[in-house]
Amino acid sequence: MTYSKEFILARSLAGIYKKRNLSQRAFAASIGEHSQSLNAVITGRRNLTIEMSLKIEQAFGYEEGFLLTLQAFYEIAAYKNRMASDSVSGAPAIRRSLFWDTDFDSIDWGRYKRAVIARVMERGNEAEKLEIARFYKIDPATLDSYKPDNAYRINTAKRNG
Repeated sequence: MTYSKEFILARSLAGIYKKRNLSQRAFAASIGEHSQSLNAVITGRRNLTIEMSLKIEQAFGYEEGFLLTLQAFYEIAAYKNRMASDSVSGAPAIRRSLFWDTDFDSIDWGRYKRAVIARVMERGNEAEKLEIARFYKIDPATLDSYKPDNAYRINTAKRNG
C-alpha cells in the first residue's frame, strides 16, 4: 500500500503533537511558521518548501532531506497515475455487475488496470475477457498472468481429524 505525502506528514505530526502535548497551531509557532501554511502543506493544498521541510525535520529529528525525498516520490507516483489514467479512454463493454462494490462510472480504468483485469479474469465470462484484452490492447494469451492469487480463499476441502 502506498501513502500520500499528506498522510505520512499528518501522521508524523500527530505523533509529535501527542508526545509534546501540542496543537497544530502551537507546533507551527514552535517552528516559526503560520499554522495556515503548515495546514495547507499537510492537506496537500501547498507543496512543502525547503525551508519548512528543514524546520519540521529538525523538530522531528529526521535526517535532512527526508521530507523532500518523500515529496519527490509522491510526485513521481502522482505523475505515473496521471499517465496511466490518460493512457485509456472510455470504459470497456463489460457487465457493470462485475464491479458491484464500486461506482462503475468513476473507475479510473488506466490507473487500476491490473485490478480491473484481475476482477474480469476472476468473475468475467469469455467474451468479457476478450473485451478487456481488446480494451487494454494486450494479447488475450497473456491474460492468465493477471489472474488473482487465490490464497485468500477459504479451503473448503474436507480436513483430516
